[in-house]
Amino acid sequence: MPTFGDGSNETHRRCSRRFALLVMNLCLLTCSATHGADKDPWPSQVQEIQYHSAADQSDQPALYYDSGSDKKKPLLVALHTWSGSYKQTMSIPYFEWCIEKDWVCIHPNFRGPNKTPEAMGSDLVVGDILSAVDYAKENARIDETRVYLIGVSGGGHASILMAGRAPEVWTAVSAWVPISDIARWHQECIDRGERYAEQIRIAVGGDPRSDENAKAECKERSPLTYLSEAKGLPLDINAGIHDGHTGSVPVGQTLRAFNQVAESEDRISEHWIEEVERTEKVPEGFEFEGQDPLYGENRVLFRQESYSARVTLFEGGHEILYDAALKWLESQRK
Repeated sequence: MPTFGDGSNETHRRCSRRFALLVMNLCLLTCSATHGADKDPWPSQVQEIQYHSAADQSDQPALYYDSGSDKKKPLLVALHTWSGSYKQTMSIPYFEWCIEKDWVCIHPNFRGPNKTPEAMGSDLVVGDILSAVDYAKENARIDETRVYLIGVSGGGHASILMAGRAPEVWTAVSAWVPISDIARWHQECIDRGERYAEQIRIAVGGDPRSDENAKAECKERSPLTYLSEAKGLPLDINAGIHDGHTGSVPVGQTLRAFNQVAESEDRISEHWIEEVERTEKVPEGFEFEGQDPLYGENRVLFRQESYSARVTLFEGGHEILYDAALKWLESQRK
């Protein structure tokens, strides 16, 4: 087992970093904006729409952008976080990117915050997201070779869920600090006294530790159940190495998701995962060599690739690096 040292300067740096990340994580996991307030932060070109969901023949809300230009355009399907909704203002950078690049963007509600049986990776969620893609294709000129999916936290959960449930739909998927195993995360939240454990119990109808039906529901709503179907799909999964300490989703949720789409020789051992979660450090000899300028100050600490998938641990916590995410998607083609 590797050993890890920690000098006083490093401890002070990490504590300062954690304080800043705690403030950001509070917004990331709970932010849900009020659209149309006195000072509306959304770009004026973004529209609020209703689209038909084939999941239950209902009309569902979304925010939507299309310049109306004649050329075929990439489509970005952007997903809100665990406690957010389609009006979540931390999704504004997705629309700003699409306005600048002349992409189409749709930001569906997919049944809102993950605290009801209808939300949290249900079949309704899957149907809503697929119907959002259909709406964009019916109402804009979409380049079918460039249909992208992106999400962070709960949106990361939904992104890798959709990668496994409908891999043929996407050109590439970018997921940040995702939840991949709901039953495991339920226990992890209990261990840290976080409210998300109660939300999971409400959504799945019981305690998965003692209720077999609830345990089965967790499995049905977990990306790990389906991700093996996404082998060959360009998939970029990322986590800040301090998540689970400064944030609510331990990095093992990201690393185990990667293992589901990786060749056996590229998979990361459970012992290695547990060591990183405990120490917040990459074991000696596994550090990323070189630089990825898209990550900026959040330098890449570890990266593994297999098939068309890659996993990255970076210096950070429970967060998304918009530039790195969107530029990686931009480079992907069918």
